[in-house]
Amino acid sequence: MLLLITGMSGAGKTVALKSLEELGFFCVDNLPPVLLEKFAELIRQSAAAPNAAVVVDLRGGPFFDDLLSALETLDEREIGYTLVFLEARDDVLIARYKAARKPHPLAPDRPVGEGIARERAMLADVRRRADQVIDTSEMRPEDLRALLARRFAPAAGGAKMRLHLVSFGFKYGPPPDADLVFDVRFLPNPHYVPELRPKPGTDPDVAAYVLDRPETGQLMNRLIDFLEFVLPQYEREGKAELVVAVGCTGGRHRSVAVAEAIARHFADRWPTKIIHRDVDRGRRSGEDA
Repeated sequence: MLLLITGMSGAGKTVALKSLEELGFFCVDNLPPVLLEKFAELIRQSAAAPNAAVVVDLRGGPFFDDLLSALETLDEREIGYTLVFLEARDDVLIARYKAARKPHPLAPDRPVGEGIARERAMLADVRRRADQVIDTSEMRPEDLRALLARRFAPAAGGAKMRLHLVSFGFKYGPPPDADLVFDVRFLPNPHYVPELRPKPGTDPDVAAYVLDRPETGQLMNRLIDFLEFVLPQYEREGKAELVVAVGCTGGRHRSVAVAEAIARHFADRWPTKIIHRDVDRGRRSGEDA
């Protein structure tokens, strides 16, 4: 699939391109229209990048005038594409420009409204050619991401949001990219059981020590219920990956066992990967895990 993204400046093309990239599309920003045919052929012949998204807009200056003829060439060559046009009301675009404190590219020394009016006139023919017109006036960035995910994720292979589990030790700091962080330091600690201390949380004996406790059972029930609810919500918002971090003191025993249990529960429904970031840290020094 080839998506061509164009439309009004300030209507969300940057957000759209980033969202499509997260959905697995190969993305190119501000491609001169004269190169569209060659790019489309390259994508069509490449098994490595079957889905691509290209932003073509007025930043291309005089090159943008070639867009309509480039679309006609694609049609003549029977190269499939979907032209997506993003727009918003004038008052919304003016407010966005004021918030960003940037001049309009077509009116750098004039009021923003003049640039918007000129841009609308220049894009009128392209808008009429669009397969999909998306008005982002009432949309937050996350709303646009969710809309694009609903429309184009199935075409990108039906990709589901990835669940990334990370166990860690609080003494080393939580993962900076974590979306959700759970603290399991209140659970019984295998570090204080001599025969379990040298073993990691992936060891069956250590896992049983942690997971078979009544308090752990209650924790897991609540964690699983919570994640069962929020995972579809995050995916609906267009999130490509959710990073769930589970932490204990040193990241060697309890957090590892709990993260593994969560991964086992969801692995058959969500693409899941797990990293035990700190499982080997402090092993030789005998630090509290």
